[in-house]
Amino acid sequence: MEVTKCLGNDFVSLRTFYKYVIDNTPEMKTHCPWIYGKHPTDEMIMKYIDAGWMYSVKEGENILAALALVPFQDDEYRDLDWGVDASDDDVLAVHILAVHPDCQGRGVAKEVMEAVIGIARERKFKTVRLDALSTNTPAHRLYEKCGFTPRGSASWYASNTGVTAFRLFEYIL
Repeated sequence: MEVTKCLGNDFVSLRTFYKYVIDNTPEMKTHCPWIYGKHPTDEMIMKYIDAGWMYSVKEGENILAALALVPFQDDEYRDLDWGVDASDDDVLAVHILAVHPDCQGRGVAKEVMEAVIGIARERKFKTVRLDALSTNTPAHRLYEKCGFTPRGSASWYASNTGVTAFRLFEYIL
C-alpha cells in the first residue's frame, strides 16, 4: 500500500472523501464526531496540501484513506509527558486520519500507520505522535496494535465538540 503526497488538484476529491466518511461511517458520531466544515475544514485540508503534508492511499482514482503528516509538533504537545524528549522538528505528527467506510476493518488503517512509521524512519524523526478523541476506542486499539504507546490524556478545545478529552499516543523510533 502506497501512501502518496496530495497535490492541489486532489482537494475536491479529498473534500468529497472526508464528507463521505463522516456521513457513512457507522458509529462516527459516537467515536469521532467530526462535522465537515468544523473538523476538518476546507481551509485545513488546503493548508495541509499547500504545505506538502496531505497524503492519501488510492485504488485507481478512489481514495481509501487520507491523513496529514505534519513535520513538527503543535504547541499543545510541547509540555506533555511523552516517552522521549524531542524538539518540535524531531516529531512527525499525524492528523485527520480517515479510512473509507468500505475499507474499515480490512487492515487499511494498520497498513497506513505502518507506512507512516516507515516515512518517519526515512526522514530521521525521533518519534511519531498523535491524539485521538477519548471516545474513539477503535482508533486507540489500532494505534496500540501498531506499536504506539498510550501517553496519557489532555483536554483541548475542538471546534466540533468544544472542550474535549483526548488520548495521546507515541511511537518512538
